[in-house]
Amino acid sequence: MFSKPGSFKYLSKNRFAIGILATLGIIDSLYLTWIKVAGTTASCAGIGDCQTVNISTYSEIAGIPVAALGLATYALIVILVYMETRRPQLIEWSQLTVFGLSLAGMIFSVWLTYVEIEILEAICPYCVISAILITCIFMLSLRRLLQEPTMRD
Repeated sequence: MFSKPGSFKYLSKNRFAIGILATLGIIDSLYLTWIKVAGTTASCAGIGDCQTVNISTYSEIAGIPVAALGLATYALIVILVYMETRRPQLIEWSQLTVFGLSLAGMIFSVWLTYVEIEILEAICPYCVISAILITCIFMLSLRRLLQEPTMRD
């Protein structure tokens, strides 16, 4: 039923796509975290207003940059999908965890997008990219739960 753990064939297309999207999310949120921590200006190339978003009170929760929370979420997702290739007995648990993380991340991104548009009246393209990435991860994780067999099948 399953290929040898660690082999490329063992990695499902959805899981592989989630891993790639989460890796892109790591890059995006790592850049935003660095911008916040270093106190520098994001390079938005004239698209949007990253600075207004980055210095707003909404860019932190209890002193922790929101981008750092995104970084941790994306990193955890990458670790989980990687671990599935090494420990097939974790597939069901990992699928549910990735689904939960991506659902929470998507809901949070929707709220942050609302804040950008309605309250700050400024859009950060990097934040929009992150919102798109986490939404795609959520949709793929939902698809995995509904379509892919688990270890108990």
